[in-house]
Amino acid sequence: MKTMIGQPLDRVDGRDKVTGKARYAAEFRIDGLAHAAWVTSPVAAGRIEQLDLSTARAAPGVIAAIGSGDAPVLPYREREEPAPVDPEWGTPLRVFQDDKVRFAGQPVAVVVAETPQQARHAASLVKLRITPDQAHTVFDRAEPRPSHGKDDDDNPGVESRGDAEGALGTSPVTVECFSAIAREQQHPIEPHATIARWQDGKLTLWDKTQWVSNVRTEIAHVFGLEEEDIRVVSPFVGGAFGSALRTWPHVAVAALAAKVADRPVRLELERRSMFTATGFRPRSQQTVRLGAESDGRLMAISHDVVTQTSRYEDYTESLTEPARTTYACANVWTRERVVSLNTNTPCPMRAPGIVTGVHAMETAMDELAEKLGMDPVDLRRINHAERNEDDDLPWSSKELLACYDTGAERFGWSSRSPEPGSMRDGDQRIGYGMATSIYHAKRSSASVGAVLLANGTAVVRTATSDMGPGTYTSMTQVAADVLGLPPEAITFELGDTRYPQAPVHGGSITMASVGSAVRAACQGLAEKLMKAAREASSGAFAGLDADQVELREGYMTRSDGEARQRLADVLRDMGQDQIACEASAEPGEESENYASSAFGAIFAEVRVDPAVGRVRVARLVGAYDVGRVINPKIARSQCIGGMVGGLGMALFEQVEWDERLGRVMNANLAEYLVPVCADVGELDVTFVPSDDTIFNPLGAKGLAEVAICGVAPAIANAVYHAIGQRVRELPITPDRMLAMRS
Repeated sequence: MKTMIGQPLDRVDGRDKVTGKARYAAEFRIDGLAHAAWVTSPVAAGRIEQLDLSTARAAPGVIAAIGSGDAPVLPYREREEPAPVDPEWGTPLRVFQDDKVRFAGQPVAVVVAETPQQARHAASLVKLRITPDQAHTVFDRAEPRPSHGKDDDDNPGVESRGDAEGALGTSPVTVECFSAIAREQQHPIEPHATIARWQDGKLTLWDKTQWVSNVRTEIAHVFGLEEEDIRVVSPFVGGAFGSALRTWPHVAVAALAAKVADRPVRLELERRSMFTATGFRPRSQQTVRLGAESDGRLMAISHDVVTQTSRYEDYTESLTEPARTTYACANVWTRERVVSLNTNTPCPMRAPGIVTGVHAMETAMDELAEKLGMDPVDLRRINHAERNEDDDLPWSSKELLACYDTGAERFGWSSRSPEPGSMRDGDQRIGYGMATSIYHAKRSSASVGAVLLANGTAVVRTATSDMGPGTYTSMTQVAADVLGLPPEAITFELGDTRYPQAPVHGGSITMASVGSAVRAACQGLAEKLMKAAREASSGAFAGLDADQVELREGYMTRSDGEARQRLADVLRDMGQDQIACEASAEPGEESENYASSAFGAIFAEVRVDPAVGRVRVARLVGAYDVGRVINPKIARSQCIGGMVGGLGMALFEQVEWDERLGRVMNANLAEYLVPVCADVGELDVTFVPSDDTIFNPLGAKGLAEVAICGVAPAIANAVYHAIGQRVRELPITPDRMLAMRS
């Protein structure tokens, strides 16, 4: 049987999803289920003076109403240290525990009723009066400061090597590039939802989450429970893009409402609430200064960043990491600061921080190439980093130069006319742009259980999630490959805290982490089975050495081909109805001795109509180094999704913020624009040969995040090439294009 790894297998969960068999968080059918709707603050800062729930409690169908001032006091035990997905400093929102309003959209009460309609109607009857306080809502007026989470540093937020300022002063060629990116919002098809049920002091949560174990830990601290008294179930996630990494307040509200109502309760967020109940990609302003020799070799990099956070937590991202790792440069200085606003706390959004920092760095590199009169690809080649100079470690693998070669050839980069504004098609101006893509590759410890059943099928379980990248399918392929079974003989189960622990499903770590554990568990299972057959007193495999027996095509087979037996028959002859193995995988010395990253090169063609300021992306070509590709069909899908996300970042997505009221003005899918099919041109994805077995046994690197990195700057650089003027703020909208003409 040919290896399953590397095959374009259809999604094993595809049929369940298109037929409606797959159950998402809000869709579980629980006996006695009641429904919740919450009440939120309309102002950005203040104190609750009145919260009258009496009319709501008297409304038809209402079971309970809870609000700030009369809610049960919850323990909210402090965690020894924040979860890796939580901010390093601050206190998460503690629902209904005080009268302070921190942002518009903060939940202040919840109503539980027999039907969703009754709950929403009763919530509208709550009488709320808030005495406003001064709200800090204007990004440009706030004073940037180091994050409180970095107070222990001598120079908080600053990292450096060499003497960047001195090198800038002596560089023959310098550029200074300012860029700003609007606040963006995740918009998964499935809104966030939680069903909570208490039974005999134990709590079950059906929740939309990218990390069931973290939900269990967080809610245990909120309610003062032992973790073993909480079960979290999340078999399917309808997209998340980072929005479901944290355990947000609605989960605690659902659990509290169920406890008070003494009924199972479902709380499902409306689309508008998605802008304030969960996080977002924070607004940023960045200044990059580059110094170079006349031949283009970088002498200095300076990258200064300011991003927004809330006033009750400090959320920070690694925007400056690309400046320190992408190119070879002896003198690098970076600084990250935050401004505190009366808003909900930001959170990771696909390729958090890195995609933002890559945009600033790659825009500056394009400006440097223009000033030097160099081809942008040649400039990047000259500054190729043979090792990670930030950590002073060799790369575990790197095929970025091959990405440049492959991407440029597939795109037809050699036909680019260097002069900005020189390529035209009638009234349209054509622009070619490119950018480097980079995203660190990491892995965490994970555990997996595997069981071979008497009928010759296997069940593999772990508490990871699948928010859409194909976890069910890719893990099935790894298990099938190791056990020598066809994919249809493997059942992969995930998303339940009763299963062996798994790390967060984010940061492009799942295949490297969980996949390695699947491989280890299935190898252990196979070895256990073959050892038992070899040590049996009789049978076709009795007395053979380990290298004389293998599993292939659903059979245990002698390597000399003299005998083979179905696995079900092997178990029967052993007198067992199943055999099981649990194993773990974790990073080893390689994480200390090597740096690992996924890489890519993105090429974009845009067509600009200068009369109306319209930009259309005709083509995107991405060549990626992501290590060994487990499933090329799913991998291509991931990259296409990343490209479309990058297109949205470049041309469409922005939260419209009312600075007077501290409120989101376009909290819906009608006015928060995302790319639709008509906006997407030709998308070409290719993977250069790569196999990073230093990083992990599977040889795979992260994929999801690297796909979006570099797309926005490639488009922005193409716009500059088309018109000879650079738009400094994303998204590049028609009004910003037309403003440059005045």
